[in-house]
Amino acid sequence: MDKWAQIEFFLQVAESGSLSKAAERLGMSSAAASRCLNALEERLSARLIERTTRRLWLTDAGHEYQRRCAAIMAELAEADAAVSEATVNPTGTLRVTASVSFASIYIAPALCEFHQRYPNVDVQIVAANRYPNFIEAGIDVAIRTRECEADSGITVRKFAETRRVLAATPGYLARRGTPMTPDALAGHDMLVYNLANDPYVLHFSRGAKKQSVAIKSVLDANEGQVIRAAALADLGILIQPLYIIHADIVAGKLVPVLTDWRLPALTINIAYQSRRHLPAKIRVFTEFLIERFERLGLARRWNEIAP
Repeated sequence: MDKWAQIEFFLQVAESGSLSKAAERLGMSSAAASRCLNALEERLSARLIERTTRRLWLTDAGHEYQRRCAAIMAELAEADAAVSEATVNPTGTLRVTASVSFASIYIAPALCEFHQRYPNVDVQIVAANRYPNFIEAGIDVAIRTRECEADSGITVRKFAETRRVLAATPGYLARRGTPMTPDALAGHDMLVYNLANDPYVLHFSRGAKKQSVAIKSVLDANEGQVIRAAALADLGILIQPLYIIHADIVAGKLVPVLTDWRLPALTINIAYQSRRHLPAKIRVFTEFLIERFERLGLARRWNEIAP
């Protein structure tokens, strides 16, 4: 078996966490799979995978080999795509990551239209509120709500900003009153998204005036939909970007408060690995999302508080 076949098999094992699953994907017998891994480790004079009858895991050398080989295989795939029909007829599996809220509200509903345009592209969604490493997770496109990526090999395209607002149900506000100043939040039950930057200090601005207010939470969570559900159950005042709660505000389920004060906005970006020849599946998906969001006027919605 040549070295490229060995590398492909190793990457399949690392991704699936199973020799048998990797063998099945590549149409190999279990015996051939074991021989392949043994031959690779012998060629490298290094142990890449530790395994017992119950599980297997990568050694430090295995993690490093996976990182480097995944990058090399991605470059090979890019080279193939650059000179193949895929440049005009996108094909393959596209792995997209976004927060649970963004994936549920905006990406999943768009996939029917995308599939009609590009039927040969299959989409996998990795919903996560923390950002996985592009190469290790095999990510093609990521939706981000921060201004830049630490990795200089990542291309970031800004396509919208979203205002962050405070809101609560009419029932909660009737029971506890509506805060009229930032300082009044000290007397309210706050629902906090704990992955935000500095989640327990709110930095307000109104014109040239700035004010920072420390808050305490009756609930904090690492998922916006949990915060939203608690607010809709009259638990307290949430702090969330408009892209998550715009429909609730329009429907009157949530009422914005302190609307004359602003919190720092979030920048929403599309990120992907920087490549000279961008695979067609990535190019058409990013262009599709940008076109769809512009058509639906989402950037405007995410910056306006509905009356």
